[in-house]
Order: sequence, then structure tokens, then C-alpha cells
Amino acid sequence: MKDRRLRLIALLFVLLTTHAAISGQPSPTANTAASRQDVLKLFKVMHIHDQMRSVMNSMTKQQSALVHETMKKRYPQMPEERLEQFDAMMEEGIKDFPVDAIIDDLIPVYQKHLTRTDVSAMKVFYSSPTGQKLLREMPAMTEESMQLSYGRMQKQMDAMMERMQKMMKEEELNRKAPPKPPAKPDSQ
Repeated sequence: MKDRRLRLIALLFVLLTTHAAISGQPSPTANTAASRQDVLKLFKVMHIHDQMRSVMNSMTKQQSALVHETMKKRYPQMPEERLEQFDAMMEEGIKDFPVDAIIDDLIPVYQKHLTRTDVSAMKVFYSSPTGQKLLREMPAMTEESMQLSYGRMQKQMDAMMERMQKMMKEEELNRKAPPKPPAKPDSQ
């Protein structure tokens, strides 16, 4: 009877320690890195290509406004045609923006940080009506956020430009100033 109880206790101990050891380790599938195909499927569900294009267009508009305002303040004599040329250059640059190459560059980053399980859960979310709504609204939310931050960015840019101009003036004055004679030692 005592022998049987010891065996039961030993068995219970083995089961509990085995369970603790197993439950303390993630399952192999949870640790499996997302494959390239997994990430590409997620990107497709998320409309990453379109999202990236939309963000780039929003950023271009914001940057253009920021550049226009800064240039008009710093160079009031600058003709509007010149600003339009800058805009055309920016638009041309955006057309040539390598979205597909950047998406390719993003895949290993996603693979490094997300497991197959993570990517699968994200695909489920972004396939849902709420996930699709978030994706549809994200460009507008991003653009509105950028517009809100534009005022702060402009103030920062103005302050930075003032500091740079002050520094340049000081350097110019230092270059024009005659060299100072060496200090004479005190004779005591």
C-alpha cells in the first residue's frame, strides 16, 4: 500500500514537472518564422503597395507646402515658376519611387520580428471588416495627422534656419575680424 502511494506520488511529480517544462516553452509552430510567402500574403491583404503610394503622395503634398512656405519666407523674390519647377521635380521623383523594391526590403524585417502565428493573426484582422476599414481610413488619418503636425514642423524649421543663419553670420564675422594678439603674461 505504501509502495503504491509512493509510485502515485512519483508519477504525479513526473507529470507535473513535465507539464511545467512543456508549458514553459512555446510550441514549435509559435516560434516558426514567417516565410516570405506569409509576409507577401499579409502585404496583399493590407494593400501595402497602394498604402505606400498613398503615403508617398501625402508626404509629397506636405513637403511641397513646407518647402513653398520656407522658400517664400527666406527668398521672397523667388518667382512662383521656380516653386512650380521644384514641385514638378518632386512629383517626378515620386513616380520613380521604387515601391516594389522597398516592399522587398521590408519582407526580411517582418520575418525577423513576426512569427508565422503573428502574421496569420494579422491576416485575419486585416481581412475582417474592421481591419479593412482601418486600411481604408489610414491614408486620410495619416494625411490629417501630417497636416496637424505641419505647424509644429514649420516652427521647428524656422527656428533651425534662424540658428543656422546666426551661426553663418558669426563665422563670417570671425573670418573678417583681425586676429587677436597673443595675451601678454602677467609679470609679478
